[in-house]
Amino acid sequence: MNWDKATDIILYASFAIVGMFALLAICQWIRRKSLKKVDKSLLFMPIPLALMAIVYIVFDKFLILNTRPNGSGEPSFPSTHTMVVATIFLITSIALPRFIKSKFACAVIDIVMLALFVITAVGRVLSDMHWLSDVIAGAVFALIFAIIYFVIVKLTTKKE
Repeated sequence: MNWDKATDIILYASFAIVGMFALLAICQWIRRKSLKKVDKSLLFMPIPLALMAIVYIVFDKFLILNTRPNGSGEPSFPSTHTMVVATIFLITSIALPRFIKSKFACAVIDIVMLALFVITAVGRVLSDMHWLSDVIAGAVFALIFAIIYFVIVKLTTKKE
């Protein structure tokens, strides 16, 4: 199995999820005729994504702590694939219950996302693209971004 290609596919699928949420936000904005009436979980989704981009730029361009184990000399800390996939899957897990009322469906989606995250994390190490520390750091950054998102959404939404 080509782990590098498999993890790329999962990464692109996670970008598609962001695109679907963006489309949903645009539809709400048009239908409700006000940006203020768009669901807060959609409005604040760009925050963890922007934080993720900042971390990527800092560690890829300015603060190179590690290079890839395959000898390419490219920066590897933190694992961008792991960070992006975990961040998107975690914020999806937080936002999804607002749009899908079935707890069973949300649980199935969460399990699928968890499995895809594990494949990504393991695949990045097995493909010799990252050290285990890179993958762990990517997951930790994602968890921090998701916690920030969760807190912002909880503080800005009313109890229903």
